[in-house]
Amino acid sequence: MAVLLAYFSVVLIWATTPLAIQWSSDSLSFMAAAVTRMLIALALALSFFAIVRQSFAIFWQHRLIYFAASIGIFPNMPVVYWAAQFIPSGLVAVIFALLPFVTGLMTLLLLKKNPFSLKKILALLLALTGLIIIFFHQLHFDFRSVYGISGILLSCVLFSFSSVWVKKLTEQQAVTVDAFHQATGSLLFALPGLLLSWWVMDGAIPQAVSIKSAGSIVYLAIVGSLIGSALFFYILQRLSASAVSLITLMTPVLAIVIGKNLADEDLSSHTLFGVALVLVALLFYSSWSFAGVANWCSQKLLSGLQSRAIEVDKNAESAIQEARDDMIRYK
Repeated sequence: MAVLLAYFSVVLIWATTPLAIQWSSDSLSFMAAAVTRMLIALALALSFFAIVRQSFAIFWQHRLIYFAASIGIFPNMPVVYWAAQFIPSGLVAVIFALLPFVTGLMTLLLLKKNPFSLKKILALLLALTGLIIIFFHQLHFDFRSVYGISGILLSCVLFSFSSVWVKKLTEQQAVTVDAFHQATGSLLFALPGLLLSWWVMDGAIPQAVSIKSAGSIVYLAIVGSLIGSALFFYILQRLSASAVSLITLMTPVLAIVIGKNLADEDLSSHTLFGVALVLVALLFYSSWSFAGVANWCSQKLLSGLQSRAIEVDKNAESAIQEARDDMIRYK
């Protein structure tokens, strides 16, 4: 039950992140919003290490791994925040769902492993077709949207490069880095670049911050950067890769629904058709099958029913025993 709760929590967190990023820039520049989020997350993480009295020397010991991981924050996060100004949050989630394709390409280039089969190549071509449809319509609808789409695609490249490089370094050094340590270390190494970018591009301390911006930043710092990462690595250790890959399919759909209902975002029929092609492509690219997913769900349901039946049997036995004890006392 805890794994399922963590699983759907990750889906919900990932689906709400794009809209929260947009809302965080309500009264702040995109750089100020990104830097504030990371500062809060880092302050909380370091406070935790101070409370449990853990040494900070480990962050220097594995500095190259943490530097590689920091690329997923800087320059990646400023790119995401900048791009999110130009396109709906649902579209941000859909484009970022192309991450498995880009990660496969980075795996081929950096790890010299070919993850592509004929099925995955066809899925990639289908996803590119969907993106072309989205690009074409957005180009005619609003040229600024092309900036947003291009920015999120660049973010996919940066995030994938960071993830695969971290994997390569950990394999070369034969070390296992704790997920929370990795998140904290990446924040530490990304902080100088974030602060320098904020100083060059903004440099002004905001005089007033709206409730929407403040609430979104706190949500992203605590839930998005800390809790979300911890839950993701938690389920990754306990579920198969095929089950975890379903997140990339559910997140964009939920993000579109959330954006439509909470922010009244408008998506044209052409854009929705392109989105549908991208999601179908992800479906074919994923290694799972409908039979596999059905089998996984049935196993989880059967396990829950068996646990419930065992609990009922124990309660029944306890009730019978109590009745016997009452009869003995009555006699």
